[in-house]
Amino acid sequence: MQELIYKRISKEMSITEAKVTQTAALLDEGNTVPFVARYRKEMTGGLTDEEVRLLQEKLTHYRNLEERRQEILRLIDAQDALTPELQKQVEKAATVTELDDLYRPYRPKRRTRASAAREKGLDPFALALLEGKINPEAEADKYIDPEKDLPDIASVLRGASDIIAEIISDDAAVRKSLRNLYTRLAGVTVEKKASSEENTYDDYAGYSEPLAKIKSHRVLAINRGVKEKALDLKLEIEEEKVLKVIGSIYINEDQNEACRVFIQASAADSYRRLIHPSLEREMWQRLLDQAVAGALVVFKENLKKRLLVPPVRHRRVMGWDPGFRTGCKLACISETGQLLETAAVFPTAPKNDLAGAVSKVLKLIEKHKIDCIAIGNGTASRESEAFIAKLINEEELDLEYTIVNEAGASVYSASRAAQKEFPDLDVAERSAVSIARRLQDPLAELVKIDPKAIGVGQYQHDMPPKDLDIVLDGAVESCVNNVGVELNNASAALLSYVAGINNPVAVKIIDYREEIGTFKSREQLLDISGLGPKVFKQCAGFLRLPDSDNYLEHSAVHPESYELAGRVMEELSIGPANLGSADLVPQLSAEELTALAIRLDAGEPTISDILDEFRRPGRDPREDLPKPVFLQSITELDDLEPGMILMGIVRNIVDFGAFIDIGVHHDGLVHISEIADRYIKHPLEVLQIESVVRVKILSIDRDRNRIALSIKQAGQQV
Repeated sequence: MQELIYKRISKEMSITEAKVTQTAALLDEGNTVPFVARYRKEMTGGLTDEEVRLLQEKLTHYRNLEERRQEILRLIDAQDALTPELQKQVEKAATVTELDDLYRPYRPKRRTRASAAREKGLDPFALALLEGKINPEAEADKYIDPEKDLPDIASVLRGASDIIAEIISDDAAVRKSLRNLYTRLAGVTVEKKASSEENTYDDYAGYSEPLAKIKSHRVLAINRGVKEKALDLKLEIEEEKVLKVIGSIYINEDQNEACRVFIQASAADSYRRLIHPSLEREMWQRLLDQAVAGALVVFKENLKKRLLVPPVRHRRVMGWDPGFRTGCKLACISETGQLLETAAVFPTAPKNDLAGAVSKVLKLIEKHKIDCIAIGNGTASRESEAFIAKLINEEELDLEYTIVNEAGASVYSASRAAQKEFPDLDVAERSAVSIARRLQDPLAELVKIDPKAIGVGQYQHDMPPKDLDIVLDGAVESCVNNVGVELNNASAALLSYVAGINNPVAVKIIDYREEIGTFKSREQLLDISGLGPKVFKQCAGFLRLPDSDNYLEHSAVHPESYELAGRVMEELSIGPANLGSADLVPQLSAEELTALAIRLDAGEPTISDILDEFRRPGRDPREDLPKPVFLQSITELDDLEPGMILMGIVRNIVDFGAFIDIGVHHDGLVHISEIADRYIKHPLEVLQIESVVRVKILSIDRDRNRIALSIKQAGQQV
């Protein structure tokens, strides 16, 4: 059975069966996805982290499917109902839905009208009616029995109809055909409940759309309205077309007219009472599952982009947590992220202490040689920005500022980790520290909080919590291991996302640093209790020691390949002085690489990766991405007019468009139709979080604080 699973995954992912088989074996051995993708390329055929993760998901899904298949075969066989034909159908079923359809007639049911009729002995009569050779009323007369609550022909016919209705409803062929019909022809109709005063769902009052065309974000919005009891949802389809499908399966020319009429009436009852309510729930759930799956992809991609925003190194930063009543909390941070000093200023209402704020901020800037201010984008953000922009202009400061997304900063500042690091600071001061560090190294700071608190994606509260956690944790793990972690200064939160390392082991690594001192080599990790050879194999290559005397410890070369790396240096006459210089490490042609791999009896991908690390050890992939945008001026909402061309920053991406920060209180929306001159299925095809875009203002609704933007009309090619 495993071979069949591997063949199916091979076909779905368009990769060889050998890649699937070998990758599955590696995962079954307990290897982590990052380790398999980075250090077992010879076996995976070079599958990326994303591909290995997808393969793992499919492997789990199809193995669960097989378990379900075997369980259904066992349950049906226990009822002595497993015929060779039914067994063949179960073994051929390709989805859980198909399996459940086949099992449906044998599934234990609560008492139904049909089961009550069967208890009265009407099953043979119902089957005879389906065969269509009898006179219904004449045959029904034989079953009259007042003691069984069958006092007349009408009660007998009703009982037989109930049995036929349930048989039709449980028929796998009927349900499969009707699913296809619903998919093509059903429509979604939504009504706002009269009792609902929620204005959020006004757009969905009297809304209708074909099932096949409804967009995922609408499905999620409607579903939320239904859950909140603000909306009523119905799926509608022409009954005549449904009954025609059922008739094609249950009505034939060999049946007499009276039986056909009876079956047609039973089919109509089956559709209205049993099939439609069931398929209505099932088809909507299928749409919802698809919408959730799509939303999870958006969450994952947005989170990755936010985590991989390039760090701003070698700058002294003032973190600015804006506020009104309690003032703005400031935190001055050194180039290495060390807290230098905190303060509070009150340049905004209600105190409006502009003079005091100017004096204190100027003193801090001069005292700590601050050259950049990171402003959180929360309450009073724009007022703070206006104050800082004016200060820079009037004092002619050689200083820049940028807006930092502060989503989750309050979560971190109230956490145990923050309390342990800064026990003497209040929550807002810790938040200011976090804002500053988010500019210096977004990844290292954002891993300290729950990924759900980072503020990306759409309809987060409508996602299945377990599925959302799996997707977001996987995204964080992918980013952390792709970038690599400096072993001697990483936090426990960052270390816990390194392949193979869990929270308890991460804490032990921190404890070791505090008790023994900094690590001089990766091998010292083996001295830590709980970090044995298996964990070491998974994590070692992703941990960096940039100050180590061993060059390879600076890099992503795994300790298991140190000997091979030395032999590569010998073969290519690469001296220690050449390491770290792209110009002094030879570039090999494909033929030369193959020949070297043969001589060293090693894999080409591993040798190629070693040579890359010789040129740029531990290269940070974030270096190639757009840097944060620094500003020295501000635009007010009142200054905006339709037709203006501005530069903005993509703050969030959803199915229907992207929200752009253009420097005013409220982000503008670029609808998906205004992103590109060509058709795109999703904004993620051309945009990413934190990228800088040129936009044109289409309209401004000042009463509702809505700004409609266009990228394609601004002349930017995306």
